[in-house]
Amino acid sequence: MIVLIKILQVVLALSILIILHELGHFTFAKIFGARVEKFYLFFDIGGKALLRFRIGETEYGIGWLPLGGYCKIAGMVDESMDLDSLKQEPQSWEFRSKPAWQRLLVMAGGVLYNFIFAILIYCTIAGIWGETYISNEGNAVYVNKLASEMGFRNGDRILSFDDYVPEKFGMLQADLARRNVHKAVVLRGTDTVDIYIDQAMIGEVLSSPLMFDLAIPFVVDSLVQDGPNAGSGLRRSDRIVALGDSPVEYLQDSREILGKLAGQEAIATVVRCADTLKIPVQVDTAGRIGVYMAPPKISRRQYSFFEAIPAGWRMAMDTIGGYLKDLRLLVKPSTGAYKSVGSFVAIGQIFPSSWDWYQFLSILALLSIMLAVMNLIPIPGLDGGHILFTIYEMITGRKPSVRFLSIAQMIGMVLLMALMILAFGNDIGRLIH
Repeated sequence: MIVLIKILQVVLALSILIILHELGHFTFAKIFGARVEKFYLFFDIGGKALLRFRIGETEYGIGWLPLGGYCKIAGMVDESMDLDSLKQEPQSWEFRSKPAWQRLLVMAGGVLYNFIFAILIYCTIAGIWGETYISNEGNAVYVNKLASEMGFRNGDRILSFDDYVPEKFGMLQADLARRNVHKAVVLRGTDTVDIYIDQAMIGEVLSSPLMFDLAIPFVVDSLVQDGPNAGSGLRRSDRIVALGDSPVEYLQDSREILGKLAGQEAIATVVRCADTLKIPVQVDTAGRIGVYMAPPKISRRQYSFFEAIPAGWRMAMDTIGGYLKDLRLLVKPSTGAYKSVGSFVAIGQIFPSSWDWYQFLSILALLSIMLAVMNLIPIPGLDGGHILFTIYEMITGRKPSVRFLSIAQMIGMVLLMALMILAFGNDIGRLIH
């Protein structure tokens, strides 16, 4: 069931974004009087489609290959590579007959719609849910193996990355990768410690899951009613510092220990005010003792209807800026960031296992920005390539030939296919390991 929910979310999200993107091209083509021959969700390779119908001059449909979609505009060199019609004299309703500035808007329409859609989603999120995040201030990290190798330790409080003071705990790992950090300053106990970052490890930072988990002190907030230790003598604010002979500082430390003690009784060493107590606790067969920890401090910002508009704009701009920094890492082979490129499998993994509108809309906005930014990359075959050639024409007054555009389109398709193979290969490698 979890897999089906994730698949449903991926298909729905990508379908919305693809239709919206192609609708951007479609709208501007219609505004300027260019004929749209086909409008498809997914690709109808070999002329085969799951659904097709015609309204006026345009054929609409759903293809069988779910790797994107397209809007076929008459008189344009695109992925269909239909060059026969271009051998005829240009017609007034063809894309190639339109002024360069109109063709530029037609090609930029998809990207524009994706950006506008993301901003609207973020405004909606800000208006309904506001901003909710775990503050970095006052919270400590629980590190994985990579973070430990870089010099971080459980319980460190990250004060700064170079001159930047992180605000959101959940963004620490992204900030470390994106900001080309050379030195992290942490509070370890009562000491301030400088950690110098090895830039050769940034690629691993991008692909290392949960590098900075929230270190949760093993302090009892409440007991599960009718749980195994409801009458054990544990009280609120008790800090469990050991289970049997094994020391415990954070909740994460207890998981492996309790797993080994499943179904048994253990002696918990508890600090209560100035006293240290030994309290027998029962561990259930799932390796739990039935206590709740105090929740982390949550920072919340609520917005009125009018406040949500600039807040949504800011959230969108922050996301765009962060993604551009990710792409900057991607083009540096030394960082190994290319290993983090993923396909639909990776996209599916970021969706929650149960339906949640907040998370779905947040991911949808992120994917809309990713689709827009990726399409702006000046590679033939992407919108960015077409935009680049059109701007060149507007500056020089010389229009690229059909032969040049067709060759560029083929090169772009090869590059995109190579990128797709890399993404699928990375996903398969991650699944294997």
